[in-house]
Amino acid sequence: MKQEFTTESPNKVSGELAYDDKVIQKIVGLALESVEGLLAVDGGFFSNLTGKLVNNDDVTTGVGVEVGKEQVAVDLKVVIEYQRHVPDIYEKIKSVIRKEVAAMTDLDVVEVNVDVVDIKTKSQQKEAEVSLQDRVVDVAQTTSQFTSKQVDKVKDKVGDRKSQEPRVH
Repeated sequence: MKQEFTTESPNKVSGELAYDDKVIQKIVGLALESVEGLLAVDGGFFSNLTGKLVNNDDVTTGVGVEVGKEQVAVDLKVVIEYQRHVPDIYEKIKSVIRKEVAAMTDLDVVEVNVDVVDIKTKSQQKEAEVSLQDRVVDVAQTTSQFTSKQVDKVKDKVGDRKSQEPRVH
């Protein structure tokens, strides 16, 4: 859903300002990278461990939003670092989302729902990141090798056919 504004000024310039859901999702996703103790949002791993989002270039993964004309509601599924006080992290999540969305859009964040789906140590999270990255790299390498072999087979068959064709003078 798009959020829209109708504007009027003394100069009689009219128009609308609209925010697509993905814009608000992206603001929220990027804002969450600064929350200490938050390891992941439904598949997107955050900066607390690596200094950048990894395994997923899309910071909107795991961020659900409902955008109205003046208000926003946010739904998240998160992984929290083991031995962290979850209510404090929840308050930080709400605060950073409210601040960033308001600063960029003037929209009021009226609801932030957080579902804690897992708790992990930093080392468990790093292992999960590495294993996922390794799987992605392995798939890419396997696909590349398969493609190269198929191309070589095609080249060989084309070469065989060319050598079998009679030459006309």
